[in-house]
Amino acid sequence: MAAQRAGQRKTSRYVVPVAVAGIAAATIGLVPALAASGDPDLPEITAQQLIEKIAASDTQTLSGTFKISTDLGLPALDGLLGGIAGGMASGDGSGSGEASADPSAQLTKLVSGTHTLKVAADGPERQKLTLLDGKEQYSLIHDGDEVWAYDSRSNTVFHDKGGAEKDGGRAPGEELPASPKELADEVLKAAGDTTSITVGGTANVAGRDAYRLVVEPKQQGSTVDSITIAVDAATGTPLKFTLDSTSGGKPVLDAGFTKVDFGKPAASEFDFTVPEGAKVTEGDQMEKEFGADRGGDHGKAPEDLEKAFGDLGLGGLGGADANGPEIIGEGWTAIAAFDSGAPAPKTEDAPKEAQGFLDALGDKVSGKFGSGTVFKTKIVNALMTDDGKVYVGAVTPQALVDAANAAK
Repeated sequence: MAAQRAGQRKTSRYVVPVAVAGIAAATIGLVPALAASGDPDLPEITAQQLIEKIAASDTQTLSGTFKISTDLGLPALDGLLGGIAGGMASGDGSGSGEASADPSAQLTKLVSGTHTLKVAADGPERQKLTLLDGKEQYSLIHDGDEVWAYDSRSNTVFHDKGGAEKDGGRAPGEELPASPKELADEVLKAAGDTTSITVGGTANVAGRDAYRLVVEPKQQGSTVDSITIAVDAATGTPLKFTLDSTSGGKPVLDAGFTKVDFGKPAASEFDFTVPEGAKVTEGDQMEKEFGADRGGDHGKAPEDLEKAFGDLGLGGLGGADANGPEIIGEGWTAIAAFDSGAPAPKTEDAPKEAQGFLDALGDKVSGKFGSGTVFKTKIVNALMTDDGKVYVGAVTPQALVDAANAAK
C-alpha cells in the first residue's frame, strides 16, 4: 500500500501542469453561449439595469442544442486528459484504466475542440446533458436524488444516489455543469474597482433577441481580455458566454445555442433505463474502492483551484499548510502560491503519454527564486520552481516570475 501511494504521489507531480488545463475548464464551466446572426434593435439599457435583469431572471425550464468550442492554446488534450482521468478512475494512476461513464473522466473531453451538446432542465431537481460525439453519445441525468450517466461507446453506466446528507451538504445536481445564469453570477461577483462592465450592443442568439454584457479587467497583467455574456432580452436568462484572451486568436471558450426553448421538457426526457448488457458502477462502490486514497471525493467536478488540484491527486493546494494557498494580489491578477511538497518533475521521468505534452507546454525560466518551468495556457498559467513551489493564476508568465522573485 505504501508503494502504491508513493507511486500515486510520483504520478501526481506530473499532473500539476496538466491540472492547469483542468483548472481552466473548472473555472470556465460547461455553459451554452452565442450563435449570433444579426443585431436586433432593442431599447437602450444600462449595464446596471442589465445586471439587475439577470439577477431577476427565474428561468426554471428549458431545452436546446448548443455547440461549445474550447481553445486553451495547448497541444491535443483529449487522449492525454482522458487517459489520466481514466487512470485515476482505475485507481492505478497509469492512464490505462477501463472505460468508464464516470463524469470526472468523460467531461474532460470538453477541455479542447468543438462539441455538440443537448440540454434539458425542469427546475432544480431535473437536468439532462447529452454530449454527441459522432455516432456515440454520453448522457448525464439528474433526477431528484439520483444521478445517472451512460457512455454508449463502452456501454457503461455510472449511478449515484443520495442527497445532501450523503455528499456532505452537496446535492447530486450540484455536480452537474453550471447553468449560464450561475456562471454569469460568478463573473458578476468579481465586479468592483478592478472591473469594467458595459453594454456592448445586441445580438441574435438562436432566434432570440439579446443584449451583450461585456466584462473587462482594468488591471494590467491578466490573461483575460474580456468576457461577453449574451442576455435574453425577454427573460433576462444568460444565453452566451465567450471568454477572450489577451493573446488574441480564437476565443478560449465560444459555445452557442443553435436551438433553445423555454417550455417545460417532457417528463420522459429524464427517464433512464439501464441498457441491456451495460456494466453499472455505483458511486458508493467507487467511493469505497478509491475514497481513502482520493480524499473521499473522487468523481466530483472541481469547484475552485484547491479542489481542482485535490481531485487530481495533489492532496490540496496548500501542501503542509492546512489553511490552503497564499493569495498574492487581488482581482484579475490574483496569484495562488503554495508548496507542492515535491521537487519539480523531469520530463524524462513522466508517463510516456505525457512527455511530449509537457515539452510543448512548459518554458524554462529563472530569477532570484532560482529556476523552474512555466506551464502555459491562453488563460491560466502556472510556474513550478525546481524546489516544488507553485504559483498559479490567470496572469502572464512574467507576473508569476515576479511573484516568485518577491517571495525570496
